[in-house]
Amino acid sequence: MSTVESSSSAVQQPPSSTLPMLGDNQVSTMQIQIQASTSSAGGSSSMSLGVPLDTQSSGEPPAKKQMLDPSAASSSSGMSGGGGGGPAGTGSGTHEKLAYRISTALCCAVCLDLPKTAMYQCQMGHLMCAACFTHLLADGRLRDQIATCPNCRVEISKSTASRNLAVEKAASELPSECQFCNKEFPYKSLERHEQHECQERPTKCKYHRIGCQWRGPYHETTEHERNCLHPQKSGYEVMAALEAHDVKIKEEKKMFSTLIDLLSYEKIIFNDLQMKPYRTDEYVHKLFYETARFSAFNQQWVVKARINNSQRDPHQSNDRTITYQLILKTKTSTPMSIHFFALKGPFSDMKVSTQIYKHEFTETSTESDYYVLPLPDGNGSGSSECNRMLANKGINFRLLMFLLNK
Repeated sequence: MSTVESSSSAVQQPPSSTLPMLGDNQVSTMQIQIQASTSSAGGSSSMSLGVPLDTQSSGEPPAKKQMLDPSAASSSSGMSGGGGGGPAGTGSGTHEKLAYRISTALCCAVCLDLPKTAMYQCQMGHLMCAACFTHLLADGRLRDQIATCPNCRVEISKSTASRNLAVEKAASELPSECQFCNKEFPYKSLERHEQHECQERPTKCKYHRIGCQWRGPYHETTEHERNCLHPQKSGYEVMAALEAHDVKIKEEKKMFSTLIDLLSYEKIIFNDLQMKPYRTDEYVHKLFYETARFSAFNQQWVVKARINNSQRDPHQSNDRTITYQLILKTKTSTPMSIHFFALKGPFSDMKVSTQIYKHEFTETSTESDYYVLPLPDGNGSGSSECNRMLANKGINFRLLMFLLNK
């Protein structure tokens, strides 16, 4: 009986040499051969022998395939999301959230905005844009205090703070939304888009100089100008609208003519000067700027300047102006009619407009009035340019003087 059982067991269990163990690659090759032979014999019918679809093309399981091919993983996750708000929408929301978190981390610690020009950092790494950095230095100058970082209160100055070029580069590549069309563009190209390319940017009618008050999106300009009624107005109405424009043109023409006449004077002199800050010994310390004595027309002169017309607390005001006066330091026996104005010199990066002033210097009148130093700015005031000048150790400029002989 034992002999029969052993022979039956031998029939039921073939030896290992009859069916060897197949590796993964051999199984895949065998499956592909079976599938190919089946498809060629049966037309469109195919047989996969229960192999998952994800492993038929590459022979890798889904998890391993995603690890080896991230692009395939992302595409498969997008396909599995379907038509609704599945994983694809979640990925987009994650990307937007990441961009927002990065922009928040790279923004200025003062104005909480991304830098448009330069980005500075204190010794502890806190970020400040160029406008806020100069504003802090100007406030320290006005308060007669050391400027400090608003986060950690460490001392900041042009020698201790440094540019952070990595933050500037990263911030310029972040997406930012156009304020007119609400589309996203890289931050570095946003300003150009808003000023020159956006079809929703506000634009004036080309007939605005003759009284048209229309202001609308750029893409509607052509249609409006085609239907604008101002070109058909009478000459009387057009001339009335041009009066305000003519006033400005006359002022510019008058200044130009005055400058041409001054250049014909016999006695003309210029000096490259530097005004340095100092404070008075009064109860309320006031900040002034003054140059060293310089010679002109055989006399000794000084230029003196003040901030916001000696306002009590100029650091509490965002609008800042510089006014200056010309002072005669020596006595004169004859009156001197002096025209003068300040402009950018060879050692200065000051941005100043041309404005000519006149004063009659006599034995009793040795100081001119305080005149505004015309500092142009993008928003119509010179506050940012004034802050930039106050942040420096001195104000460099060139002074032109013209003496009229009588």
